[in-house]
Amino acid sequence: MRQKHYTIPVFIPQLACPFQCIYCNQRNISGQQKVPSAKEIVKTIDKYLSTIPAENSYTEIGFFGGSFTGLPIVEQEMFLKIVQPYLESGDIKGIRLSTRPDYINENILEILKQFHVSTIELGAQSIDDEVLRLSGRGHTFKDIDRASRLINEYGFSLGLQMMLGLPGDTLEKSVNTAKAIVELYADNTRIYPTLVIKDTELEKLFRGNKYKPLSLDIAVEWTKEVYKIFEEAGVTVLRMGLHPSEGLISGKSLIAGPFHVSFGELVMTAIWKDVFNSLWKNLKMKSAVVAVPPEQLAYAIGYGASNKKMLLEHFKEIKFITDPLLKGRNYHVDYC
Repeated sequence: MRQKHYTIPVFIPQLACPFQCIYCNQRNISGQQKVPSAKEIVKTIDKYLSTIPAENSYTEIGFFGGSFTGLPIVEQEMFLKIVQPYLESGDIKGIRLSTRPDYINENILEILKQFHVSTIELGAQSIDDEVLRLSGRGHTFKDIDRASRLINEYGFSLGLQMMLGLPGDTLEKSVNTAKAIVELYADNTRIYPTLVIKDTELEKLFRGNKYKPLSLDIAVEWTKEVYKIFEEAGVTVLRMGLHPSEGLISGKSLIAGPFHVSFGELVMTAIWKDVFNSLWKNLKMKSAVVAVPPEQLAYAIGYGASNKKMLLEHFKEIKFITDPLLKGRNYHVDYC
């Protein structure tokens, strides 16, 4: 049986960040307004562990929201020490953290090794230096390349996050970023369409008509293209679209941009729509039963049953069933 993966998130909003990325306000994005205490972190871990099955699961702690390795060493060690008893007991199997490419060096990696960190996620965002400059990232692709190679050399699992639709970005540049992430031997990635968040420099650009975010439809199309690159290369896509925090859902923190609570499902729906594009040729008014892999059923039917509705424009009847022998996006059809 396939082991299920769980990540217990601990948010440390904007700790150690240089406050220069024009799109970023981690407190508004994550909904986390203050740094949790050691007691609060333990409480969070225990709460999550009480809901996670002990059998057939891989559970890790994820330190998100800031640039972890930019913290003073004593603070990094303080956070990491909290997790050590859980690693020793086996309740937690690994530690994941996010940071900036320019906050990685040999000394830091040696310390993270000592505390059994397993995965390091870098906010790469783009490999295009002009996009990085316009976004106020404060580093170039050379920093991404150097940090990625070091992380791999030290035996950590490498995650490289990317953003779509940043200032100066194009579909071609985003595709090139995805290809570079593969070439840098990343094990996993996250794909974030750029949102205009309240109280950011990007909001000022947006309100001054100097920045236009991607539409939801375009963001889905771009994400679909880079997702296929990762899938073919075996890079795990951990998430598509920002986590729907209360501020994003209510609109309190969101000014503009392609936010959707089920963004990932929209992308998978679009991929299946492409798969089904030739299904109805010369078959008008026939009925069909479409078998798909069990884990793909919801995506094949589509968000809001959109793919099923599309097929019903060409078929008299359409029915979806699951077949556990099918894998990936393979399917078969019985016509009636």
